[in-house]
Amino acid sequence: MQDAPRYTYRQTVAADAVRYGGGSGLGAVLKLLASNRMFRVTFTLRSCQAANRMAGPLRKPLLAACRLLHRWTQHSAAMDLPWETEVGPGLRILHGWGLVVNANARIGANVTLFHGVTLGQKDDLLPSGRVTHYPELGDGVWVGPHAVVIGVSIGDECIVAASSVVTKPMPRRTVVAGNPGKAVAEVTIPDIPHPAPVGPAATVAATAAASPVPG
Repeated sequence: MQDAPRYTYRQTVAADAVRYGGGSGLGAVLKLLASNRMFRVTFTLRSCQAANRMAGPLRKPLLAACRLLHRWTQHSAAMDLPWETEVGPGLRILHGWGLVVNANARIGANVTLFHGVTLGQKDDLLPSGRVTHYPELGDGVWVGPHAVVIGVSIGDECIVAASSVVTKPMPRRTVVAGNPGKAVAEVTIPDIPHPAPVGPAATVAATAAASPVPG
């Protein structure tokens, strides 16, 4: 995954809504907020990050309010997705129960995460001291139920099979399975349900402009 381009609040929310099959317009976003607990978590995460980027006297109280709301949405969805986590546009979470993500993880665009997924840190104890590594998922990655990725990078458009434990980096378009996770095949068709058009930033901007989300 390359360094993520800077997307606006409305662009990321619109892309997330597309991934849930609801389109990117205001009506679709409101419907998802009312009916989908997984989408609510991503929405409050985006809201926290947007508030944190604000300048002026309203930043702190607005961020505090968004953080409280995000805590509630996480609790109601039984998952742990810290608001500080770097997440590209177009995140889709399926079922969600038991999802745990380290705050320093990096998640690319159009990523799909199932219930029970853990994205955690890895600590190496060296003579010079402790060295910590954080997980990184590339764009278009699909991670199956109860899979664990510990402190390594997963290349773009990889598929991580259910219950895999991945402790080694994986190149682009690899099917990973087992404990320990190993490359078992090559991905010929990436598994990205309802992909959001988040390739060039201009495409996302055009989508958001056509179907505006408040931002």
